[in-house]
Amino acid sequence: MEGIPHPIPRTVEEVFSDFRGRRAGLIKALTNDVQKFYQLCDPDCLSFCLFLLTYVVLAEKENLCLYGLPNETWEVNLPVEEVPPELPEPALGINFARDGMQEKDWLSLVAVHSDSWLLAVAFYFGARFGFGKNERKRLFQMINDLPTIFEVVTGNAKQPKDQSTPPNNSSKNKSSGKVSRQSEPLQSKGVKMSPLPKEEDESGEEEEEDDEQGATCGACGDNYGADEFWICCDVCERWFHGKCVKITPAKAEHIKQYKCPSCSSKRARV
Repeated sequence: MEGIPHPIPRTVEEVFSDFRGRRAGLIKALTNDVQKFYQLCDPDCLSFCLFLLTYVVLAEKENLCLYGLPNETWEVNLPVEEVPPELPEPALGINFARDGMQEKDWLSLVAVHSDSWLLAVAFYFGARFGFGKNERKRLFQMINDLPTIFEVVTGNAKQPKDQSTPPNNSSKNKSSGKVSRQSEPLQSKGVKMSPLPKEEDESGEEEEEDDEQGATCGACGDNYGADEFWICCDVCERWFHGKCVKITPAKAEHIKQYKCPSCSSKRARV
């Protein structure tokens, strides 16, 4: 697989550095070097390719793999012959799927398998060198802060969310809450947010009352919880636990204007 030996990562930081290098190489193959990568995966031709200053013959109709290397390079090569392999192996036979799919779909498929392979390699090192619970958690958090290869290749890489916005902020500005529901539907419908920060009080007791009202559920009266799904009523601007008003995050995605049970019943009576 890899013609030049690389240092074996043994700490969380070293494993993450290895992960990041391999990830950079794979992204390069699927974006900047995509035409070269596409040609190397031709399932019908006999290709002579230069890998790490050595010519390697890729025999016709062989199963090929895409490898990302720790030095931020990539290679298309035959799978290793040793069983079991020294490291987890990437998806086998990517070249056979190439001509049976649209190029965009094929690249997305390779990207998904590459993401899975990167995680497998990283946690293989973690298992091999006895990472404990906290070390595994820290490694995953470092990895999870990076967009996946699939997100980069498909253009769906998500921007980091500002998790300091409490639910009661929208109750202070009626129009801003409705605008944020369209531009950031998950955020406005109460997807997990961090605990309520204490804001500087510039308008006296009125803002303190707003903060207290926004920090409790309008149905059950319980305090805001960072790990719970919340949704805001567009009429009375009170926040509710999704479970209290029987609204799930998936259902909230299709609601243009949410009215709590109380506001809905008032409208019905009128």
